[in-house]
Amino acid sequence: EVQLVESGGGLVQAGGSLRLSCAVSGFTFDEYAIGWFRQAPGKEREGVASISSSDGSTYYADSVKGRFTISSDNAKNTVYLQMNSLKPEDTADYYCAAVVGAYSDSLLPHHFSEYEYWGQGTQVTVSS
Repeated sequence: EVQLVESGGGLVQAGGSLRLSCAVSGFTFDEYAIGWFRQAPGKEREGVASISSSDGSTYYADSVKGRFTISSDNAKNTVYLQMNSLKPEDTADYYCAAVVGAYSDSLLPHHFSEYEYWGQGTQVTVSS
């Protein structure tokens, strides 16, 4: 059974940093993409960042470019989202998700409908 478990959320002041972790288990595929998504109350789930296991290519939403970094530690089966210079508008529930397949560059999926497996989410609140 595939499981994704997020951790690392919390309350932080604007300008601060958080690192989210996504621990993946039960995933036996060699090629896949992991994405981070967020959803604020009343808004659609938004793709924040994605990473490919095939070649390490990444995708970032324009709203987080230069502030967030996605990375993976294959030995620990964990994907991270380092979030710096946080803004109140980054406040949301953050989810990680996985989809099987070989992806790179412009083909890297970043819409929530493209992902198959989801974690339960972790809440991030940025105070002004």
